Amino acid sequence: MADLGGREALSTQQVSLIELAVRTRLMLDSIDSWILSQPSLVDKRRRALLPVVRERASLATAFRELLRDLGLERRAKPVMTLAEILASDPKEAPREESPEVAATGEEVAK
Repeated sequence: MADLGGREALSTQQVSLIELAVRTRLMLDSIDSWILSQPSLVDKRRRALLPVVRERASLATAFRELLRDLGLERRAKPVMTLAEILASDPKEAPREESPEVAATGEEVAK
């Protein structure tokens, strides 16, 4: 989400696509693990690839399309201009985030 400008910059539809992309990626990782543990990807009796290899390719294509729909380029998080900062209430001034908070979006206990 950070690469797309942060949670606040995303529409509900984009968040749904991100959630779907995450689940698709998890399925791909699981399938990849299983495929790589097989002694062969070819069904010797049928002389054909295991069906799961084709299914995995289809899932990978769907994942690529989700990423393309979301956009492959990074987007900067919207920031306040100097004029907006100077005009804002000092009590509401944006505070400096630590690298941990900026990366995860969550406060790190110290």
